[in-house]
Amino acid sequence: MQIEERLVGDVAIVKVAGDITLNAGSDVRLKDKIQSLLQQGQKQLIVDLGGVSYVDSAGLGQLVQIQTTTANHGGKLKLLNVTKRLNDLLVVTKLVTVFDTFENEAEALASFGKAGA
Repeated sequence: MQIEERLVGDVAIVKVAGDITLNAGSDVRLKDKIQSLLQQGQKQLIVDLGGVSYVDSAGLGQLVQIQTTTANHGGKLKLLNVTKRLNDLLVVTKLVTVFDTFENEAEALASFGKAGA
């Protein structure tokens, strides 16, 4: 799994490519990246999942955990470019109500209000 980070205004965008699975250890790297951003004072986060090919149950749990961690730090986390397969999984597990998901970056940035587009 590869993780790239960039800032657009005061919004941190974390682009993820590869699989988010237990075996890949990628879930820990994503959690650590989000934790690091929160510790640096970043409160507005977008996780771009457009390059993610597969998410297993551990990966889904990790997404829930980073959502909770972000909220506990007073931040907001949005998901960008969620694949159809992952979106279907979010619907089936009823987690679609937990995450704000967006199909394009401009909408995700605009959803933070003052930040973005």
